[in-house]
Amino acid sequence: MNASSLQLHLWTREEYEKMVSAGVFHPEDRLELVNGEILEMAPQSSAHATAVGLVNEALSAIYTPGFVLRVQVPVALGESSEPEPDIAVVRGRPRDYLAHHPTTASLVVEISDSSLGYDRDRKKGLYAASGIPEYWIINLVDHCLEIYRDPDQKKATYQSCTVLTRSNAVSPLARPDSSIPVADLLP
Repeated sequence: MNASSLQLHLWTREEYEKMVSAGVFHPEDRLELVNGEILEMAPQSSAHATAVGLVNEALSAIYTPGFVLRVQVPVALGESSEPEPDIAVVRGRPRDYLAHHPTTASLVVEISDSSLGYDRDRKKGLYAASGIPEYWIINLVDHCLEIYRDPDQKKATYQSCTVLTRSNAVSPLARPDSSIPVADLLP
């Protein structure tokens, strides 16, 4: 068999969820479905885990009832993607998602060290194409916050990018009256 006769099988969310339910994957496997591909995520560093806790704490203080902070759990985006962002801020209450994962978010946050290129490319494109209005990358490599806004769904990109350092503060789109010091988000 030559390479030109090989074909990549792309999975749907439905097929992926059936495999998860059937126990095809080990419960501790860190996997996500992105554009039909099942990808294994790298183990988390201590700095990554600390940043997840810091971001969760900072966002919990400003997102009051009516929003749910989902930490490292799936968001169902289209027919072929089910990423597990580090933090997804979604509207509603926790029990609203008992039978299904949310299909959008007000804000998605990824903590990036070894995954920085992937999060800037594939994940950013996925979130923009899905119409997520705001995407943050907590960049542990350069010690900054990258803020992406104004998704262009057709081009799968964001039209606005702002980079903030520890000395700056950020106001999420859904909570413009709130301000979070970037230093509170970085380990």
